[in-house]
Amino acid sequence: MNYEVTGKLIYKEATQKISDRFQKREFVIEVENEKNPQWNDFVKVQLIQDRCDLLENVQLNENIKVYFNLRGRKWENNGQVSYFTNLEGWRIEKVQAEAPMMGTPVPEYKVEDIPPMPEADDLPF
Repeated sequence: MNYEVTGKLIYKEATQKISDRFQKREFVIEVENEKNPQWNDFVKVQLIQDRCDLLENVQLNENIKVYFNLRGRKWENNGQVSYFTNLEGWRIEKVQAEAPMMGTPVPEYKVEDIPPMPEADDLPF
């Protein structure tokens, strides 16, 4: 399953070498809640193998778009079943902050600008 999310990079770990054949790197982005900025989401994403290098050119507090796959796994230990979900990143793009709209100012509204009402309103019903 492919997804994408845009946010500000607020934390990144160093690459962890789990074994000779496996490495991972995790990072967190802050995703703005448009309705209430006090309730922003903090999303942790995992990069694996050669994709760990995707964060090398990204600095903290930069806005990025992360493309990721949703991965779920089942794990059993001593009869106990657990489920894990990971967001596995595969592409990162830097995003420029949007500049405020600068255009012609909206003219001031005046009562004189309202056209006069027609005297007879001849409706067909």
